[in-house]
Amino acid sequence: MGDEGERLQKVLAHAGLGSRRAMEDLIAAGRVKVNGRRAQLGARVDPDKDEVEVDGSRVPLRQELLHYMLNKPVGVVSTASDPEGRQTVLDLLDLPSRVWPVGRLDTDSEGLLVVTNDGELTHRLTHPRYEVPKTYLAEVKGTAGSRAIKQLIAGVELEDGMTKRAKVSLLEATRGGT
Repeated sequence: MGDEGERLQKVLAHAGLGSRRAMEDLIAAGRVKVNGRRAQLGARVDPDKDEVEVDGSRVPLRQELLHYMLNKPVGVVSTASDPEGRQTVLDLLDLPSRVWPVGRLDTDSEGLLVVTNDGELTHRLTHPRYEVPKTYLAEVKGTAGSRAIKQLIAGVELEDGMTKRAKVSLLEATRGGT
């Protein structure tokens, strides 16, 4: 545990324990040990040689990375577990290793989700800094007027802030929807 190796919080996030920020909090709280010693923020480890524990449990650092694409059906929640007891995307899979969905789709939406145990991939796909484009095809009842389309293009206010500007294309308008 010296100046060589990878940052501990990155290794723990890659092992699927949470985000890098959450791992920094675990380390700062004294819940992480490297080779039997309490870890410090900024610690570096060699995943092939060092033994890392969180809350007294050994963390496997070199696990096989798993990547799946799942077509999430309507009615299924895009989360690993649901306190309301609804069916989750992980309920659809019978996997021996811990994985999680990357991103979210509304319960009443269907579409492609990545399911993985790859913390680095998750970070790169979800962190706004990387500006990974996402494409959505939405069908709405009635007519999507120019005002609604202009709002989407300009960005929409959500509870956690304003969305980025969007590219919007009206593909088809019928009597029943747009």
